[in-house]
Amino acid sequence: MRLRHWIGTCSLTAALAIASTAQAQDTTPSLFPLMQRWGNVEYQMQGNAQEQAFEALTDEINALAATHPDDPQVLTAQGVILASFARAKGGLGALDLAKQARAALERAVELDPQGEDGSALVTLGALYQHVPGWPIAFGDEDRAGELFQRAVQTRPDGVDTNFYYAQYLEDQGEHDQAVAYAERAISGEARDQRPSDEALRGEVEQWLEAHR
Repeated sequence: MRLRHWIGTCSLTAALAIASTAQAQDTTPSLFPLMQRWGNVEYQMQGNAQEQAFEALTDEINALAATHPDDPQVLTAQGVILASFARAKGGLGALDLAKQARAALERAVELDPQGEDGSALVTLGALYQHVPGWPIAFGDEDRAGELFQRAVQTRPDGVDTNFYYAQYLEDQGEHDQAVAYAERAISGEARDQRPSDEALRGEVEQWLEAHR
């Protein structure tokens, strides 16, 4: 199984949001440096070295989740890291990791229906959208759409929530609606201590140039 590139882009937004929140709230101090290292592995490493580094990060986040089983922030981070490891690993081994990522994210949403201010909802929606469907895996475009809609309802002026829903709509052939949501993303409000939102806004601009 080969997961698409969505994991890197979508997880970056979620991971930076998680790390910024962890730093600001200091509720789980070890989470912030862990997610910083995740970013280094995701964007500065390749091949076997990257896969081995993701395996080490997975061990760390799984241990952290074992001691914080009801912390949606930790569970969202766990889902992000597992999803990234699945993409790097590929093959049949990625399927079990993708399932674990889904379980962590769904538990995070169960504990916090707002899905970490939409971050868990967006990441989970992208997972359902891009992994293969039955009988290979659990991909479900209808479920993905529901999650993206919830993310937009949770944060209607979000850069990320609107953009990922726009991409989903484009994949569904709803071009006009996709452009409308991408334009909402362009004018969306960047959250405090979320540099990922401004970085993503630039991607939205490029996407609109290519799709208008």
